[in-house]
Amino acid sequence: MQIFRHFPEHPTAPAALAIGNFDGVHLGHQAILHRLAEVAEKQRLACSLLTFEPHPREFFAPDKAPARLASMREKLEQFAEHGVAQAYVCHFDAAFAAMGVEAFIEQILRRSLDVRCVLVGQDFRFGAGRAGSVDDLRAAGIAVESLPDVTVDGVRVSSTAVRQALAAGDLAQAKRLLGRDYSISGHVVHGDKLGRILGYPTANVQMQHDRPPLSGIYAVKLSGLETGDQPGVASLGVRPTMKQNGAPTLEVHLFDFDRDIYGQHVRVRFLHKLRDEAKFPDMETLKQQIAADELAARDYFKTTT
Repeated sequence: MQIFRHFPEHPTAPAALAIGNFDGVHLGHQAILHRLAEVAEKQRLACSLLTFEPHPREFFAPDKAPARLASMREKLEQFAEHGVAQAYVCHFDAAFAAMGVEAFIEQILRRSLDVRCVLVGQDFRFGAGRAGSVDDLRAAGIAVESLPDVTVDGVRVSSTAVRQALAAGDLAQAKRLLGRDYSISGHVVHGDKLGRILGYPTANVQMQHDRPPLSGIYAVKLSGLETGDQPGVASLGVRPTMKQNGAPTLEVHLFDFDRDIYGQHVRVRFLHKLRDEAKFPDMETLKQQIAADELAARDYFKTTT
């Protein structure tokens, strides 16, 4: 998959284009990507996608923006898996936010990308003040497919619904909406080594955003290593026993594992929530709870394998 951080001066080939934020790349997004691939193949168009960084809501109201479900890297990996050939990552800034409907159509869709067909969700809007709609695209002679919502057990699949499930600790519901286990990926970085001091060394996985959509203690599997998937227990939170006003941290203690994996890019799949994060009176109590968490996670894997 080709990734473009700027719009080209001239199109490489006529394109079928999906447009959206695609946070989480849930089943609703996947339906759009599946249809995009079909249209592109049938009409012999480049299978292309346009997304935004940062999320427009983060640009306009960063304090009120929802938690991110996925980093840009995670989204791009999903796009590639679903057959996207060209991904355009648009830097969402003041200039782009002020771009009018006609300018977006003429400068970007026509001149830069040569878009012949646009695929979007039902709530799609574009241009300054969200003034544009699919009617404007059709009036400009661009074919449009506005795909219907996807529902699972009567629930509309949306990024909001995934966030709600994760915040409630309902990983099974999140998996139903995503079509896969929820995961966070990142490089293993050096931490404060406290887990090793307590007898439970952890892999500190660097997150791209400081507002994860879930927190607590989880049974997880870590992938991306030569040894295959590794079971473990993860803590995602601010570690209130050790710090005040700490930043969210993702730490994974892998079972029966003793290798140097610093610098490696890994993915943590969240399988089962064990408990909420808590503040303990002292380190000895925390150590006892970590031991209990490991046992609970091991018991979980015994019953699911």
